[in-house]
Amino acid sequence: MNRRTHVAALIGITASMLGLSLPVAAQTREINFGFISTESSNNLKSSWQPVIEDLQKATGLKVNTFFAPDYAGVIEAMRFNKIQLAWMGNKSAMEAVDRANGEVFARVVNVDGTQGYYSLMIVHKDSPLKSLDDVIRQRKDLTLGFGDVNSTSGSLVPSYYAFSPNKVDPTRDFKRAVRSNHETNILAVAGKQIDVATVASDGVDRMKIKMPEKAAELREVWRSPLIASDPLVVRRDLDADAKKKLADFFATYGRDTREKQNLATLTLGGFVASDNAQLLPIRQLELARERGKVEADTALAADDKSRKLKDIDTRLAELAKAH
Repeated sequence: MNRRTHVAALIGITASMLGLSLPVAAQTREINFGFISTESSNNLKSSWQPVIEDLQKATGLKVNTFFAPDYAGVIEAMRFNKIQLAWMGNKSAMEAVDRANGEVFARVVNVDGTQGYYSLMIVHKDSPLKSLDDVIRQRKDLTLGFGDVNSTSGSLVPSYYAFSPNKVDPTRDFKRAVRSNHETNILAVAGKQIDVATVASDGVDRMKIKMPEKAAELREVWRSPLIASDPLVVRRDLDADAKKKLADFFATYGRDTREKQNLATLTLGGFVASDNAQLLPIRQLELARERGKVEADTALAADDKSRKLKDIDTRLAELAKAH
């Protein structure tokens, strides 16, 4: 036994003899739960509140909610430890993992048991636009409702699967492009304020519950491949006890009738364990989109372009091995 260990042991024995308790690491008593702005803060809060109340009762933690006007606000809040738990999309979760000390620990499950959703391109039901080809062909005369820059289904996925293959820049090539959350874009299409919008399929599903008359005004003209369902992200440095409480709660929530009803309002069926590996396809999409931009950059010197493309290809190869 070295001197330091010996001294520590003596202190422990003395404290025990005197009936004293040694200080232990402080346990988390309160957390802040952040939500990406897929719709208005009031709507999100009212929909999630029953789940949050159950979370508090089950874990003993005081849970405060945080709603930012955009996705970046939630990412930055986690970066500066203003929130310790967040519901995010895959793109924003990737940013949180890379820049905000976050880690994925769970993901949502749909009511039907599936674990994914889609990016949709929607128009008003009376619109003459019938397909993606129509949208691309007439884009110079159309107003596009586009998603937040950190939105998976509102921005990243439609950019990669719909616009990039057609060599279209959604922020420049339409008559006008406006960035808004899913709910705002859905309502704008329903009200004929914009011609077409990129939104999440679960956002449309929630609109069918909340405002069925608005949802009835929509028509889908394009659907993406399946996107992994939204992750829940926690700060990596949150203490182990609090992490376990959160993981246990979400792993078991949605078993009884009342809990199922709470989740049905969110168009959810429950949660399952997950990790950062679910973000790999999104990383590949982001790098592929970056590669397309570099290839199309006519102002970039040949050597610089070659170097950047080689770097991107190396990173894509590394992700392919990890997949």
